[in-house]
Amino acid sequence: MSEEPTFDASVKKGVYQARWEAGFDRILTPFDEFINRQTTSGFLLMCMAVIALVLANGPLAPAYAYILHTSVSLAVGSWVLEMTLHHWINDGLMVLFFFVVGLELKRELVVGELATPRHAVLPIAAAIGGMVVPALIYFAINPNGDAAAGWGIPMATDIAFAIGIVALLASRVPKALITFLVALAIVDDLGAVMVIAVFYTDTIALVPLMVSFGLFTVLLCFNLGGIRNPIPYFIVSVLMWYALQQSGVHATLAGIMGALSVPATPKYNPTRFSEYVKKLMERFDASHQPDRSIMTNDRLRAVVQALENSVHKVEAPLQRLEHVWHMPVAYLVIPIFALANAGIPIEIGSLSETFSHPVLLGVSFGLVLGKFVGITGASWLVLKLGVAVLPKDTRFTQIAGVSLLAGIGFTMSIFVAQLGFGESEELLLMAKTGILAASLFAGVAGFLWLYLVSRPAEAEA
Repeated sequence: MSEEPTFDASVKKGVYQARWEAGFDRILTPFDEFINRQTTSGFLLMCMAVIALVLANGPLAPAYAYILHTSVSLAVGSWVLEMTLHHWINDGLMVLFFFVVGLELKRELVVGELATPRHAVLPIAAAIGGMVVPALIYFAINPNGDAAAGWGIPMATDIAFAIGIVALLASRVPKALITFLVALAIVDDLGAVMVIAVFYTDTIALVPLMVSFGLFTVLLCFNLGGIRNPIPYFIVSVLMWYALQQSGVHATLAGIMGALSVPATPKYNPTRFSEYVKKLMERFDASHQPDRSIMTNDRLRAVVQALENSVHKVEAPLQRLEHVWHMPVAYLVIPIFALANAGIPIEIGSLSETFSHPVLLGVSFGLVLGKFVGITGASWLVLKLGVAVLPKDTRFTQIAGVSLLAGIGFTMSIFVAQLGFGESEELLLMAKTGILAASLFAGVAGFLWLYLVSRPAEAEA
């Protein structure tokens, strides 16, 4: 039987404490602190990548492959949508990842680093340089044949890993440098999405594509009509995902398109909210009866409900959805993606042949050298031309350190590799091996570089 919330000795200073709550708090608090650390998402990714490698190279390798290639169907009457578990993860679950990327992009464009043209020039230019140069390096090494399709692989940056490593240096680097890296990675992700949409789509079915654009128009009408409830956006976005799935364009773009339609303006401004809450609190105090539970006080409960509604109206739906979905995506979606995609069979006897393969070299040099040269070079150019400014308290040597970290291309690079080499297991294996090797090198090199060029005093300033 559940314990009734009676007002007795269990209430101290107006706060009800369940019988086991204090004990649970002592157990769960350290776990909560671990989950909320900036470094945790990157740590989980690394753990899942290691687990995937162990599964792919141990006695469980056949079971690992069998599970990923198991067909999973969704059926309603005669309608059936069937894909392998691997495809459900890459084409279905990853929509949530792209949805959060879209929310972050829109926030940056509206109120973030990309909202001010003079501040936006540097991360945008850096991201463009960090996409073009890696692609050129890859294409120079793999100019023709099936391998040439992988030119988009080294263009992407894994924001979770990169931010996780910078967070380890939070006591030494200025906060503005982290903001710069976030803005750069978001523009980078947008570029990767555009590359996927334009260059990694084989055939296009026009009718489903037109339907998807029609549904996107419906979402924009919801926005212009002042609809703030996320449920209508969710329903239409699911339909848009299915239409894109049938059109041939990669269905994960539905996440980006759905996010861009979410309202970014609150219903109430802070002044209006403050005035309304003060009136509600007056009604709250007038309705409050000390010896009576709120469950039996209808007037008090109505005031509390009005408070909840007003809180939702002073917070932009975009901000609320980003807050709600950040943790599930960071701590569930991306780790599952890593577990399903990072399993690379490694043959010790053929390592020398593997590390001399053109695809592996193109991906590795593109991510490490290409990102470093592209981001640092583009940043130097726009700063020299005077069209951009360095982030506050940041030195150019720290921008160079961030350009090394941008060579961590784990999630998005593997995603593009799946699209480019989905039909060739050998090329896909080489690409994934190159991604893992380059990401490991870029992460260690970027960390050491920033550690050596930064001082604790700068972060405090």
